[in-house]
Amino acid sequence: MDKAELIQRVDHTILTPTATWDQVREACDLAVAWHAASVCIPPRFVRRAAQHVGHTLKICTVVGFPNGYSTPEVKIFETEDAIRCGADEIDMVMSLGLAKSGDWEGVLREIRGVKASCQGRILKVIVEACQLTMEEKEAVCRVVSMSGADYIKTSTGFSTGGATVEDVALFRRLCSPELRIKAAGGIRTWEQAQAMIDAGADRIGASALLPPV
Repeated sequence: MDKAELIQRVDHTILTPTATWDQVREACDLAVAWHAASVCIPPRFVRRAAQHVGHTLKICTVVGFPNGYSTPEVKIFETEDAIRCGADEIDMVMSLGLAKSGDWEGVLREIRGVKASCQGRILKVIVEACQLTMEEKEAVCRVVSMSGADYIKTSTGFSTGGATVEDVALFRRLCSPELRIKAAGGIRTWEQAQAMIDAGADRIGASALLPPV
């Protein structure tokens, strides 16, 4: 896969807590120039970014980020607010506490609630794979496959680890064929991104892949 084709699968990301509007605007412009899949930005900048890019770029933002322990009601409110501001795609953090408790029905209800609030827009579920045991990874693949979400996403990039080729391959093997995979966290080179694609990833979340224009 050449770089231009790969970039079309990249969510160009800027989620640092210190991000300014000038930095977000520059990220939007870079993503537009390279025809990236989307730009993934903090919620507070969604409205301004949507107005800035018009319809030339998909705007992605995060919900329950980065810890995932907001209530389902808060995650739904965040989703609805993001959509009102112009978000096209939502990346929500799953409740790790529910997963660690084995409350997979609770995890499923939460994801379905957020998906319903997306009003047809793409939902990606961040499962923070580095925090999960193998048994939990197997369970989360089943649950996210059942939830109606569009993607399962490996990582926030704010925990103890990021995407691995092994996790992407595992997710591709265990998830339903309809569920797509987003690899994110620590992907900084073309070689790493290509390895994730080869393992089964459909989308790449990265902040450092797009070269300056």
